[in-house]
Amino acid sequence: MRFAAEVSDLELADYQRAVRLLLRHPLITSTWPDEKALARVRRFTAELRGDLSEAFGYRLELHGATARLVRTADRLETDRPAVSRTGRPFDRQRYAYLSLCLATLGRAGIQITLSELAEAVAADAGRISGLGLDPDIGADRRAFVDAVAWLEERGVLRLADGSSSAWASDPGAGEALYDVARDAVLALFRPPRVLQHIESVTALLDRSLSSSGNAERRAAAQAARRTVLERPVVYYDDVSTEIGNHLRGQALPADLYRLTGLRLERRAEGVLLVDTAGWSAERFPGTGSVAQAAVLLAVAIADRVSDPDGRRARRIPVPDPAEAQEKLIGQVDAGLPAGVPLEFGAPETAADPPPAGENAERRLPLITDSFLREATAEILQRYGSAFGAAWHADPDRLRTEAIELLARFGAVLTVPGGVLARPLIGRYRNTVAQVKQRTLF
Repeated sequence: MRFAAEVSDLELADYQRAVRLLLRHPLITSTWPDEKALARVRRFTAELRGDLSEAFGYRLELHGATARLVRTADRLETDRPAVSRTGRPFDRQRYAYLSLCLATLGRAGIQITLSELAEAVAADAGRISGLGLDPDIGADRRAFVDAVAWLEERGVLRLADGSSSAWASDPGAGEALYDVARDAVLALFRPPRVLQHIESVTALLDRSLSSSGNAERRAAAQAARRTVLERPVVYYDDVSTEIGNHLRGQALPADLYRLTGLRLERRAEGVLLVDTAGWSAERFPGTGSVAQAAVLLAVAIADRVSDPDGRRARRIPVPDPAEAQEKLIGQVDAGLPAGVPLEFGAPETAADPPPAGENAERRLPLITDSFLREATAEILQRYGSAFGAAWHADPDRLRTEAIELLARFGAVLTVPGGVLARPLIGRYRNTVAQVKQRTLF
């Protein structure tokens, strides 16, 4: 199938921009992510619906002033949390308040005050063991305001009068009135199954079970395309043989380039989609102290792996990704309400764990925590004023956040006692890093 077949060459760049927009922002409203986004999607609605469904198994829905891309997940991920306006990742309390806010707004009219929303959420939270919401407790109030702000930022709630910060400072004196975008409320949370009817989070993952060979090949091709979009780097050893075959094939790079305008880079160990259009929410290498420290640590790790001084990094077996996925599934399922779920039809069974690669005994170089601490200290000493006083006072936090960034981009794999250097780290071998020093004037 040739994607974007109905789009002229003159319009192709605009079409690819619309595809990237939807892939980065699955929820688009009249104001989120900007006021022009919805018009860009509406211009190519028919083509986008067909191509995104065929290429990825995604479903595009448009209701009123809202566009929603209902995506298919193949596995659980932990590196893309919802974040507050200050960049703080949501914890369980904030996610719970966000869900209860949506439940309340689904029953509300076209306007609601912040105190009314807080009162309704508090009533529901009080019926959930270990949750609760007391506006007089600062931690509860801040978590609730973070959930409301997340909705406000996306245009689900639109401030009509007052201020949420005033209510956050003093719930008894401050107030805010919101217009409710009901089409956005209804579109925001669209699970593939009714939650009361599932026994495990695996029921929300793609299952694509079929006895037809053609259907299986189509599902594998869709999963391969999704994998490239969802992960910064895809290693052949981390995916099934069927998906790996599609990643190695010639059709996938052409398909993704036609759809997104982004080129696929292929190496012996795997593939990555090169972001030449500023499409990714986070980029590496990037700007900021953490990103700079991550690059410098990558250089240090690459030099350590290449053994410049005659030392050899010890290689240890790579943890089984299937075991890590099953552990994560167990942690999520532990949060299910007590009791037997309502069933209809056959009971739901857990999805099969992700198949391991052909080489189950892979070994990667272990970079110890002690080496990383020494490398971070050397970076701070060598580059001095390139890092602020706060980082010099807390080098462990700088090291931790830099390593988390490298892990998110597939350069390292965190393990007890350190990290495993993945093939992507080889890009930084023999690299000479230069950091622009901060000036005082």
